[in-house]
Amino acid sequence: MAIEIRVPSLGESVTEATVAKWFKAVGDSVVADEPLLELETDKVSLEVYATASGSLAEIAAEVDVTVEVGALLGVIAEGEVAAVPSAAPQPEVVQPEPPAAAPAAAPTLSPAVRKLVEEHSLDPSAITGTGKDGRLTKGDVLQFIEAAAAAPAPAAPAAAPAPKGPRPRAEREERVRMTRLRRTIAERLKAAQNTAAMLTTFNEADMSAVMALRSEYRDDFEKRHGVRLGFMSFFLKACVVALKEIPAVNAEIEGDDLVYKNYYDVGVAVGTPQGLVVPVLRDADEKSFADVEAEIGELGRRARDGKLTLDEMSGGTFTITNGGVYGSLLSTPILNPPQSGILGMHKIQPRPMAVGDQVEVRPMMYLALSYDHRIVDGREAVTFLVRVKECIEDPQRILLDI
Repeated sequence: MAIEIRVPSLGESVTEATVAKWFKAVGDSVVADEPLLELETDKVSLEVYATASGSLAEIAAEVDVTVEVGALLGVIAEGEVAAVPSAAPQPEVVQPEPPAAAPAAAPTLSPAVRKLVEEHSLDPSAITGTGKDGRLTKGDVLQFIEAAAAAPAPAAPAAAPAPKGPRPRAEREERVRMTRLRRTIAERLKAAQNTAAMLTTFNEADMSAVMALRSEYRDDFEKRHGVRLGFMSFFLKACVVALKEIPAVNAEIEGDDLVYKNYYDVGVAVGTPQGLVVPVLRDADEKSFADVEAEIGELGRRARDGKLTLDEMSGGTFTITNGGVYGSLLSTPILNPPQSGILGMHKIQPRPMAVGDQVEVRPMMYLALSYDHRIVDGREAVTFLVRVKECIEDPQRILLDI
């Protein structure tokens, strides 16, 4: 019996994916519930599993092909080994000459692409497709729209130009096609720069009090809760205190409206081999320090293993990123649209500081808040960052929510 392998539901608002890799070849044996292939969407990678045992009889969608939800990916021959095409000689057959190529018909568009094209009254033939056989993808149309909006006059798309002719030192270069996730990251970051009136304000926090607390209670905390007490939980809880006081940083623009959110779903950026992903801690204001540390640890592990779901990466209201784990002393983080604020943490660096009439060496961390000036005024941004600094330098404020 032939069992079809089809593209599963990819989550809300996601209608297509790209085949990243096949783990099996035609003729290979297959066991129920083992992974057959990996798909890449705009947000995550996910594996498609076998629904029956047998052998892989057909691969209908090769690597790098863009497929829609429900599309056929391959076929499993249930309970038997699929026959690999025979290499035995076949009778010679004279094939008729192929007919002359007919004029190109209108391109076949996916529902998502067709909707974008119709909404913006675009000519599909004017857009360069990067899908299989030149097929248009949603990303192609969005890039075309962005390029047209950004240019004062008709101009070429803003993407990097295609290579022209041989490169002088090509033998010492390696060309690798961008993954769908990497392309999406690039598009979203560029969109944030093009759309938001993005500014960054800076401050610094003395980490002495937090480090002393961690040192005093680290062992007891780990014994009681089974997780380590890290710095991120302090910063996440400090940000919740500041977000409650400055709600504009927790808001977003939707059309002509400002949407203020009375909930605190905080994204925590995680670096993975595939790129930066931002899993979200829901209702962060209701979680204890132990809850925060446990959930961050679990989401981080699943992010690095490529096991995050789309729901776990969508809907955040604010983001925290920690470049300090890589040694960054200072940076200007880019907004995660449609959010209006992102906090950048950095490396803890001992520095001489004036404390009263004395100069003391203190463990200092630079903090950066990038914000959308269309929503957040400079006074609000500075106040937000000062509140975070105050909570870190006096952690009792977090417990008292002041």
